[in-house]
Amino acid sequence: MSIHISAPTLKDKAQWEALYYGYATFYKVPMNQEILDNVWAWIMDVDHGFYCLLAKDETGQCVGFMHYRAMPSPLRGKMVGFLDDLFVEPKCRGNGVVEALYEALNRSAKDKGWPFMRWITADNNYRGRGVYDKLSQRTHWITYQMPVDA
Repeated sequence: MSIHISAPTLKDKAQWEALYYGYATFYKVPMNQEILDNVWAWIMDVDHGFYCLLAKDETGQCVGFMHYRAMPSPLRGKMVGFLDDLFVEPKCRGNGVVEALYEALNRSAKDKGWPFMRWITADNNYRGRGVYDKLSQRTHWITYQMPVDA
């Protein structure tokens, strides 16, 4: 499979939406058009600082994506990168899509002057974790989340 990585264009919205629905379904998170429109607006706003990489096959079909952004690292006194979302069509997994996305992510982070990329994943995402263990270093940090009272 031949993979091309690029930032999305307006004509990619429908394919991106289909992938994002797949991602939300994988994590059992409800998805609706308002969320899709908000995230797409962030991606298309060059001043927002929220980025997307799309993986396309040789026919131009979108088969995967990454969403990422800058994150302040106060102890370092500089910005680092944070990968929010990664998804590859299940039928395309194992064909180099993830590796191509991570290569492009590495180039983008280097261009932005970020010393590293950080991300979290679900404990039971065994397939993803297997790839991450090959491409990166696992940290000792444990993630917590506190709901904010309405």
